[in-house]
Amino acid sequence: MEAVLWQVLAGTRGGPNRARILKSLDDRPRNANQLAEELGLAYQTIRHHLDVLEDNDVLKSTDEEYGTIYLPSDRTRQHWETVETIIEQVDIQ
Repeated sequence: MEAVLWQVLAGTRGGPNRARILKSLDDRPRNANQLAEELGLAYQTIRHHLDVLEDNDVLKSTDEEYGTIYLPSDRTRQHWETVETIIEQVDIQ
């Protein structure tokens, strides 16, 4: 899981935005619209990053179609020290 976290949060151009999303979701679960507003990113950009994070089991979501809520997965929580290390090293302005 550590390799996955490094890859999706630091190994690609979109990594810093994914790190910002994950940090925001650590505070409290949110939906894509709330994340877009909070982070100042386009809704479609947020959706793309949420899909990448969910496909890699970094996030989990409710099964609702509208207003789906996202939060860190249990696997991510087990490796939260790695997430914090990555967030410290990635420029997430």
